[in-house]
Amino acid sequence: MTASVRPRYSETMRYKAQVCVLSVLLSAFVPDEASAVPAESAQDRVPTEDYPLYDLIVDEKFLTPETKLVLLERATVTRLHPEQQGPLGIQTFNEYEIFDGRLPLELVRDFVLKNQIPSKLAGHFGFGVRYRFVAGDGADQETSLAPMPVVRAGAFPIQEEPFGEPPAIIDRLAFSRVAYTFGREQALVYVEYNRPDGTGAGFAVWLTQSGKRWGIFDSELVWAARPQGP
Repeated sequence: MTASVRPRYSETMRYKAQVCVLSVLLSAFVPDEASAVPAESAQDRVPTEDYPLYDLIVDEKFLTPETKLVLLERATVTRLHPEQQGPLGIQTFNEYEIFDGRLPLELVRDFVLKNQIPSKLAGHFGFGVRYRFVAGDGADQETSLAPMPVVRAGAFPIQEEPFGEPPAIIDRLAFSRVAYTFGREQALVYVEYNRPDGTGAGFAVWLTQSGKRWGIFDSELVWAARPQGP
């Protein structure tokens, strides 16, 4: 009886081992439903830690006590000028004389690398007034409300241009991705303000960090579109 049982036991164990090996092979070469869906790349989304820098720029450069709503382009921009020819490159900074060549080369390289393709902005802004994402065709996509900020008296630099009174609705702002130096002591952002009447401006904003606090070190007007005369 012992001789007849052992072969059956051995065949059963061999069969289980074969099934186990086959299962491992299948799991290695046949992806499941979740893994078959392409993962969102890091270039497709804006990191959460970048939004405080966007907030700082909006707070210090654009908000006024009259501002009630800010319209934001959902996708980041990949240019430094509306008339820019070709893809963004280091030569683009030279062409438009951004900060007269004073930017660290590592900061320029990071800006060029991160701004080759658009990235999607999310609802992580905290500059204090209501904001709404819009697409290029102007379709409303999302509205958010954040705590009220402390509006700085020197805000809204475009007011220095002949654009009239600061509006209750800022329509609309577009941001680049944020670039950093290796140690994250410095950062660079490009922001556009495009108004429905065709006026607007583009700014390069140079930020520095001291004691874990970011501040605007310098900003430069890259271009401006003024109202046409009569």
